[in-house]
Amino acid sequence: MATAAEWISGARPRTLPAAAAPVMVGTGAAAQVDAAAWLPALLALGVALALQVGVNFANDYSDGVRGTDLDRIGPMRLTASGAAPPGAVKRAAFAAFGVAAVLGLALSAVSGHWWLIAVGAVCMAAAWYYTGGKTPYGYRGLGEIAVFVFFGLVAVLGTTYTQADRVTWPAVLGAVGVGLIACALLMVNNLRDIPTDVLAGKRTLAVRLGDHRARRAYVAMLWIPVLLAAVCAFWAPWSLVVLLLLGPAALLTIPILAGARGKLLIPVLAGTGLYELGYGLLLWFGLSV
Repeated sequence: MATAAEWISGARPRTLPAAAAPVMVGTGAAAQVDAAAWLPALLALGVALALQVGVNFANDYSDGVRGTDLDRIGPMRLTASGAAPPGAVKRAAFAAFGVAAVLGLALSAVSGHWWLIAVGAVCMAAAWYYTGGKTPYGYRGLGEIAVFVFFGLVAVLGTTYTQADRVTWPAVLGAVGVGLIACALLMVNNLRDIPTDVLAGKRTLAVRLGDHRARRAYVAMLWIPVLLAAVCAFWAPWSLVVLLLLGPAALLTIPILAGARGKLLIPVLAGTGLYELGYGLLLWFGLSV
């Protein structure tokens, strides 16, 4: 059996900022209209983190049993490496989804919006069928669309709505910004895996765009959110603090446009996760002041 450290690595903790950042932005948008509430915010954070871990284990299982993870660069794959039985990884995925479901029920009860249960069910289905099922949509280049919708629009706007009972323009702008950075995180991950994905028949958006255009798409996904945060300054002037990310954006852009490949993209992947976390923190601060 896999060790505890291997299970933690399999959960891919570097992707967790993609779950935390939208909750920060959504809470900041609620604070901008004096409606921030910590209990719904913490429950939303728990749901987001559990869903992210669940989708990571689900992808590990589904890609592993399909044989598309046999020759990959990056974090350890529990299923493909044989460190853990496929069934154990599958159970870990559904355990995480179960935690998300329980916290989601609590969030629905606290906020009084029971229709959120249906939204949560759709989120979990999207998480599983990204690489699971007979025709996973992640293998057809639709992964970025799902990430943008669920880790951008749904996560940010849902967080704001459970606290403020309404959606504001800063929330919408922040949701688009966070969604694009989450897409950048997936894009650089898939950019690294283009050679092996082509051989495995996995047609991610990076594969469909090709190396050259995928790199430019990543850069756009990185820079546009900063501009959107600057627009938020019309409602919350301190949102301009997000301009501090111009330096990190430039540092992440350089290796991408310089043609970094393989293992050289791993630091960019980690940096993109930190970039998204920084975006969430700074925009939360800017909207809350």
